[in-house]
Amino acid sequence: MYQAERLDLIARAVRDAGRVSVRDLAAQFDITTETVRRDLQALEESGALRRVHGGAIAAGRASLVERGVGERLAHRGSEKRWIADRAALAIPAGFTGSVLLDAGTTTGALVDPLLGRIGGGRTTVVTNAVSHAAALAGREGIELSVLGGRVRSVTGAAVGIDTVRQIEALRPDVSFVGANALSADFGLSTPDAEEAAVKKAMVRSARRVIALVDSSKLGGESLTRFARLDEIDVLVTDAEPDPALAAALADNDVEVWTR
Repeated sequence: MYQAERLDLIARAVRDAGRVSVRDLAAQFDITTETVRRDLQALEESGALRRVHGGAIAAGRASLVERGVGERLAHRGSEKRWIADRAALAIPAGFTGSVLLDAGTTTGALVDPLLGRIGGGRTTVVTNAVSHAAALAGREGIELSVLGGRVRSVTGAAVGIDTVRQIEALRPDVSFVGANALSADFGLSTPDAEEAAVKKAMVRSARRVIALVDSSKLGGESLTRFARLDEIDVLVTDAEPDPALAAALADNDVEVWTR
């Protein structure tokens, strides 16, 4: 096989899977690990991927990459709807407790399924997301509280020290949180430090923490960690985690709900 053909196949594998390892590529193409590393270096120089320890990740998974709300709404919509429908089952029918709802498009997909679970109950929902608040305002069975703070244009999330302090004064029954990345070694992470502080407060304040993370984010690491694996109770995702991540989740007693 010519190198150009091999580079094209490696770049395609990274785009499809999000991450590749040097060892797997060496076995797949029957080449040395040194040759794989030279190929990855060439692809990184062309902007096709980013090298990391043991392999490479898609260029769009760098630690500071953060899609805007509009772009994320159009990305993996069916997977996010499945995750939201499954996560909503954590709420008993007729629930009359309190829910803390993180910003994000996956947690946003939870609004309608959540309303369906409430039924004849009365639920307090607290959120830092402008879009979630607009969707929940005036809905029957919902007592809505909106956290104040500076609203980030890229995510529509209220952030800042005042937002964190408001969360620290709460003890909700359930927190539903999103993440930009989740890995066995680093836990749950996000690019922005202020948003990470808000998510960290949400995780620490709740009696039960449910993370909604689509499978494209599994195995990745963003700049700022906001939760270790042992700080979440349930991971809801649309595909089985890889063996290393699955083992780490099991070791930390995290329930995994997947298809």
